[in-house]
Amino acid sequence: MQHRIVSREEWLIARRAHLAGEKEMTRLRDRLAAERRELPWVRVEKPYLFDAPEGKVSLSDLFAGRSQLILKHFMLAPGQKEGCVGCSFEVDHVGGALLHLEQHDVSYAAVARAPFSEIEVFKRRMGWRFRWVSSFGSDFNYDFNVSFTPEEIENGTAFYNYQMTKLPLEDLSGLSVFYKDGTGAIFHTYSSFGRGNEERVGTYIFLDMTPKGRNETGPSHNLSDWVRHHDRYGHAGFVAPNGRWMPAAEPADCCAARVEA
Repeated sequence: MQHRIVSREEWLIARRAHLAGEKEMTRLRDRLAAERRELPWVRVEKPYLFDAPEGKVSLSDLFAGRSQLILKHFMLAPGQKEGCVGCSFEVDHVGGALLHLEQHDVSYAAVARAPFSEIEVFKRRMGWRFRWVSSFGSDFNYDFNVSFTPEEIENGTAFYNYQMTKLPLEDLSGLSVFYKDGTGAIFHTYSSFGRGNEERVGTYIFLDMTPKGRNETGPSHNLSDWVRHHDRYGHAGFVAPNGRWMPAAEPADCCAARVEA
């Protein structure tokens, strides 16, 4: 793309015009955040249990003494050696925020359907410090519409991102928020899915400021064109439709499925 080369004075005129739009977006984001906080809540009645290093833990335990909990629904199913590349990219950004969240009455954890022993192997490889538990054998991921039954998979459609949609995989990405009051009652307050979680990906915020932007110009036109597990950059391979890394020896015409917000 060719860009006009102008004087500093002309650049300031164009930049100030664009700044008006940025300020409008900032005010809109503030307004949406306020509206999000005003959404109604749903009390969580089911006694969910997860597998953790110390054994079985409850949803209440994941709050770790705080009143708010952000829970990442991570795409890692039983038997899979490593997690989805997109989910991995997202949680790579969590480490720097953990201390600040915990000092502001917010706990963070991830949950996946894989058995805890399989989660631990991948988590250790990636060097992540956030709490990650297993919902293996639990209804949790199914109840929160990020994992799907054999019947739904056979049918090819399921309820995801607040609508019936074509089902590309048995597990999809999401994020849910919960609140626990003084009596111990837990409420589901918010969930987002697909591209709705991009604001949690700081790399995108930086890229959106650069001349080339996200530069996702490959066959998929999404993060799978370039994002890899952070220990896989420089390795020959690609990301398959299930969000998994594939070595270069596999068919090169595979590309990642995109789930729109």
